[in-house]
Amino acid sequence: MIKRMSNLGKSRRKRKDKWGNRMALIGITFVVFSLAVIVTVKGASLKDKELEYQIREENLTAQRDKELERSKELEEYRIYVQTKQYIEEVAKQKLGLVNPDEILLKPKKKE
Repeated sequence: MIKRMSNLGKSRRKRKDKWGNRMALIGITFVVFSLAVIVTVKGASLKDKELEYQIREENLTAQRDKELERSKELEEYRIYVQTKQYIEEVAKQKLGLVNPDEILLKPKKKE
């Protein structure tokens, strides 16, 4: 009878151990599956962000190139503004001045 009780206790323990092992295995499987889903979702959102950043980088590069071109044009204009030719043009247009050797012809006013 003692032998029988000890066998009965061992079989219950084995069943409890098997049940516990199964629950642990199910729990570990659930955790691994959850991590896989999370990594997949985060990976997709990172790809979207990467695409967005690439587009933004291209736009900023194009804007920088435009500004560099504009800077070159402004530098050329700055140099032109300092020339004698530009000063004479502005004096003629805005101030109505003429060179001493130039003859200014004005149309007659009709009376």
